[in-house]
Amino acid sequence: MAVSDAEDQGHQNPVGIDELLDRVRAGYERIGPEEAAAEAAEGALLVDIRYAALREKDGLIPGALVVERNELEWRLDPQGSHRAPQAVGHDLRVVVICNEGYASSLAVASLRQLGLHRATDLTGGFQAWRAAGLPVAP
Repeated sequence: MAVSDAEDQGHQNPVGIDELLDRVRAGYERIGPEEAAAEAAEGALLVDIRYAALREKDGLIPGALVVERNELEWRLDPQGSHRAPQAVGHDLRVVVICNEGYASSLAVASLRQLGLHRATDLTGGFQAWRAAGLPVAP
């Protein structure tokens, strides 16, 4: 049986980004700013994946680990040679935070593929955290 060029290259029915986000988010429960703050107080790791210009412009969440998106998997893989000291195991509760809550969802999908089954993200991202009046450091 012949395989089409698209199938041969691993391409199957393409989806738009909105559908992809819906599919990804259906696999876990996202949390809001207050819940993220409460979980951080109980030991969850907040991970800020925003790029430097946004962090400089808007500030930082105190206590959050800053890992730019392109390094995330290497820094949080508990088995990785470049892991952050906080990446202690696959049971670690990780809350990924981007600017508005979109890139973080895709990042969570990737972390879950690495076995970080408790990874989630912050609905609305950093902007929701700040709008909720939670702590932000300059």
